[in-house]
Amino acid sequence: MTTDAARYDDSGEVPLGGYAALASLFAASAGTFAVLARRRGVRLPQEVPPWDVALLGAATYKTSRLLTKDKITSFLRAPFTRRADEGEASEVMDEPRGSGLRRAVGDLVSCPFCTAAWAAGALVCSYTAAPRLTRLVCGGFGALTVADWLQYAWTATQEAAES
Repeated sequence: MTTDAARYDDSGEVPLGGYAALASLFAASAGTFAVLARRRGVRLPQEVPPWDVALLGAATYKTSRLLTKDKITSFLRAPFTRRADEGEASEVMDEPRGSGLRRAVGDLVSCPFCTAAWAAGALVCSYTAAPRLTRLVCGGFGALTVADWLQYAWTATQEAAES
């Protein structure tokens, strides 16, 4: 679990410059996508059906958990985080390390809520450019989310039966 001290870099400062750089990168990426999509004639959907919002939401949730908590993806986080604890199932608890931009990236890649905004942005851009493909990918992540819930339900049922 992230402590209050984990909010600060190694020098005791909040990495505001790193946060600003990451926010600028996010905004620049969204803007670049919008410009390229317009130049290529990509049309915005007239509406996004509620089931697509639910599918995008489930995929965003699972993508952010995989990127920030999964043991297998820890190699992506390793330059910016250190292992703090083992979580449930295959999840781990990483804490950001370093200072400045490194610390800001560590904050981002160790926080599923923070990473969800980036995952949602990428999925929405993908949905705009290739809705059928994005629905397929999101369906896969959605199925994985349901499978996780069923794993926890099964474990809880087994534990209840044993007690």
